[in-house]
Amino acid sequence: MIRILRWSVTALALIAVTLLVLFFWYRQASQPEHEGTIALAGLQHEVRVQRDENAVPIISAASEADALFALGYVHAQDRLWQMDFNRRIARGQLAEILGASALDTDRFIRTLGIARAAEAIVAHMDPITRELLDAYATGVNAYLATRRGPLPPEFLLTRAPSPSPWTAADSIGWALMMSWDMASAAYRSELARLRLSARFSKREIDEFQPLSADEPSVTIADYVEQYRALGLHTQAFDDQLTQLARAHPIAGFGTGEAIGSNSWVVGPQRSARGKPLLANDPHLGLTAPSVWYVARLRAPGLEVFGFTIPGVPYVILGRNAHVAWGLTNTGGDAQDVYLERVHPTDPDQYQTPDGFARFDEHVETIRVRGGDDVTVKIRRTRHGPVISGVSTNIDRNLSATARSRYVLALRWTALEPDDQTIRALRSMNRAADTKQFERALIDWQLVQQTILFAGDDGHFGMIAPGRIPVRRADNDFRGLAPAPGWDARYDWVGWLSFEELPREIDPSRGFLVSANHRITGQAYPHFITAEWYLPYRARRIEELLQAESKHSLASFKRMQADIVSLAAPDFLAVLRNAAPSTPGGRLALERLLAWNGAMSADAPEPLLLHAWLRKLRSRIFDDDLGELADDMVSTDELTRATLKVLRGESRARDWCDDISTPTRHESCLELAAETLDQTVAELASSTGRDVAGLRWGDARRAVFEHRPFSNAAFLRDWFELRTPVGGDSYTINVGRLSLRAAAPFNTRHAASMRAIYDLADPRAGAWMLGTGQSGHPLSDQYSAMLDDWRRISYVPIRWDAPASAGPGTKMLVLRPLTQTGLRPAQ
Repeated sequence: MIRILRWSVTALALIAVTLLVLFFWYRQASQPEHEGTIALAGLQHEVRVQRDENAVPIISAASEADALFALGYVHAQDRLWQMDFNRRIARGQLAEILGASALDTDRFIRTLGIARAAEAIVAHMDPITRELLDAYATGVNAYLATRRGPLPPEFLLTRAPSPSPWTAADSIGWALMMSWDMASAAYRSELARLRLSARFSKREIDEFQPLSADEPSVTIADYVEQYRALGLHTQAFDDQLTQLARAHPIAGFGTGEAIGSNSWVVGPQRSARGKPLLANDPHLGLTAPSVWYVARLRAPGLEVFGFTIPGVPYVILGRNAHVAWGLTNTGGDAQDVYLERVHPTDPDQYQTPDGFARFDEHVETIRVRGGDDVTVKIRRTRHGPVISGVSTNIDRNLSATARSRYVLALRWTALEPDDQTIRALRSMNRAADTKQFERALIDWQLVQQTILFAGDDGHFGMIAPGRIPVRRADNDFRGLAPAPGWDARYDWVGWLSFEELPREIDPSRGFLVSANHRITGQAYPHFITAEWYLPYRARRIEELLQAESKHSLASFKRMQADIVSLAAPDFLAVLRNAAPSTPGGRLALERLLAWNGAMSADAPEPLLLHAWLRKLRSRIFDDDLGELADDMVSTDELTRATLKVLRGESRARDWCDDISTPTRHESCLELAAETLDQTVAELASSTGRDVAGLRWGDARRAVFEHRPFSNAAFLRDWFELRTPVGGDSYTINVGRLSLRAAAPFNTRHAASMRAIYDLADPRAGAWMLGTGQSGHPLSDQYSAMLDDWRRISYVPIRWDAPASAGPGTKMLVLRPLTQTGLRPAQ
């Protein structure tokens, strides 16, 4: 028995040692080569790739094409899984590796037609842009052809095949997915109004989903009455709406929640060094690895540093030798949903202004891991893809269409085939002064962005380029609710010209701010959107800019770290007269009313406020919304509606009265008092602490989600990154809450990077990522900057390559395969 035990222990020890040896071998063997010399087909001249101590590649090339080749190569080296997975999203091919759970995402993306649109855009490119895009793809494929060792662990765990060759259309496909993430708020808003119209009047919907207060001139027709006259809300149609509302694609920045970003710039007169300063921190879904990859490109006509996106050439955000720029989402309404009336006896036809026409249609096959292939029939109208009534079964498609007299089609500017945004990026990267940079933006079309820029010529400005549709004067829906597709007055009649888009150059006040708030003045004559985001972040940025006469790198760093929420005082002003009945509730209210709104991780007040507001919103709206509540009270975007109700400005419905208690009438202040008492009791029970002992940071983490292993409980902790943070949705140092989530105070949506550029010197500036440069979970660079991101600690911009190799630096030389005496990598 003892001998058997000894043999068993020995065998287990040998197995453990073998597994340990295999682990360390795999960890090393699966890492890319960052040092040495490699010969590659497709390269014209030698390229030097020197990585600094933060693994940022400084690419020095003899031509722009070779620089993009090398960028594609290093993207594939460090982010291969991310690139391949993102490409699968854009192609609608996730089910091939994830199985039936990904079918809804694949179906939705195939319906939008992302891959087909990307192919059409590439086909319309000018020869130079296409050649450079192909150079980037050739660099990606050079790595695929010459890489050594096993693939990153995600490939092994999903049993995904080795990546197929990269194409120019793959780059455009992912750019389209980014565009969807930025633009789809308009689509979701229209869909929400359509769903709400089944149970509410237009006046009630206007209170629940109010338009921006600073767009008072925007009015829309009573679409609810029109829908009722059409007999729209049948059970079959409403089932399609529910299915569609919950079909959120796994996009690159979270689940279509691109709520905002910050960018600001001061001119020479407000800068300590006499040249403009520019800051930018785009707020996107947090991912591990980051959506961004930092790089420096050096080639004739191309001297640029900044934030690239693996899979896409050029620097998206950053600075070149003379101009710096930052992007925030404008929120321009570039999507319209159309009701299409199906022929009463022929489901293959729909009504147009000129009579009935046949749907354009084709069938696509989706491969499913562990299951049979499924087919989906994709239909299009003259407006665009039919997005309702689609399933992964043709018979169900036809049945859904036959049961419903109407389907929904989507028109979206990004699906136009003549997009030139890659050409705009190239010109932005190469601009020699601010005038050249302004001209470059003419070609920016994919999704409207508010672009702040500044040059060493002393000029600074803001332009919001992108395709914005022109709607007819008699379009009384204004693109804010689904309109009858058979009525020509709701058709688009063109685009706003570049000259008509919002802009401001060298304002006398000496600064510009963009935080997704309204950027147009009252006299601006064109319609961009009626749903600007609330201006709390913008107001706080302006306060801090005005607080100092001259700004510096240090003052901009303090601003990006700011956690004062101007929304908190607005809520407390209307809740101050609540009368909680418990000692804990009264103490909580006392502390809140004495608080300055700073969302500090080590303070109790932020947790008290947001836990209270979470419960109060549910008490106000859940009973009225019924089954719609889970979809529509899911985030803190109800701030505007909640404030209107609490201020007594909503009169179409008594939202605070609980319809489930017909013998009692509840006031808003009664609900506020009850929910505060309940909140304090629940927090005490769950944390074991009294009011003074609560801490915002204990309940709040920034979660950097891994695609797809954040959805796998047994793998999540190995791939996902988490760190405590302060802030909230309305602080400059932002972190959005998701109030219906299992961990409602965690944020999965925050500053994806931070950067500050000093135009006095390209070497003066600072940046950070939320993760690290590598996408390999076993790399030291996978989470290298997470603590710096949490502490708002910056890395200096390295403009010049290190004079010699130092600690942490590595040199990789890429040479053309045709050069004498070189051997290709094995």
